[in-house]
Amino acid sequence: MFQQWRRRRAIARIASGDGSALRPFRIWQLLSRSLMHLDPATTEGTARYSVDVRQWKTDENGYVMVHLYRNGLHHAASRTPALFPVDGGTIEVATSAFGLKRCHYVADDGITHQLSPDPRSAEGRRARFEHRSPGLSRAVGALSIMALLVGVALLLQQIAIPILQIPPIAEQIGPVEPLVRLPLWLTITLGIAAAAGSTERALRLRYHWLLDAAGN
Repeated sequence: MFQQWRRRRAIARIASGDGSALRPFRIWQLLSRSLMHLDPATTEGTARYSVDVRQWKTDENGYVMVHLYRNGLHHAASRTPALFPVDGGTIEVATSAFGLKRCHYVADDGITHQLSPDPRSAEGRRARFEHRSPGLSRAVGALSIMALLVGVALLLQQIAIPILQIPPIAEQIGPVEPLVRLPLWLTITLGIAAAAGSTERALRLRYHWLLDAAGN
């Protein structure tokens, strides 16, 4: 019932497109734009759909907008999380602070396909790197997870220490000091590393509520 309610709300947010043409991806948009495509062979329809997300452009309420193009023309728009009914199913789009965390076609029979990134986009370049150098790609992915795990550990410490120092709790367990004290430069470096890790995972549409939230 909750999923149906969310679906109805997402569909109610859809606005009709203006019919404008999809603009080609430009090199200077690598950090600010995601462009994904869904070919007719996947939907068993006749239309090619494209999802265009400009992460730094938001509506008046601060929501990232998702634009859907059908055969290269602006078909619909919605704020994230977005859900667009299309031939044979729906396209679902969700974003995080670092990019896409979901951009999938869900067929009516429940089968799910991730949309294909535009080759010129950052997601497309990351996918090409993974195809050409799978071993190095896995190593980069592992480094991203390590950076985020460190970020999670530091975040949990920051949350726990003030709570454990509340007088009624401190009286029961005694004085509590941070397990790790880091110099400012190292704290900043680890924060940057965690943000980079979340960005790298967003380029592969990987998201975990705990890991990637720590990179925010």
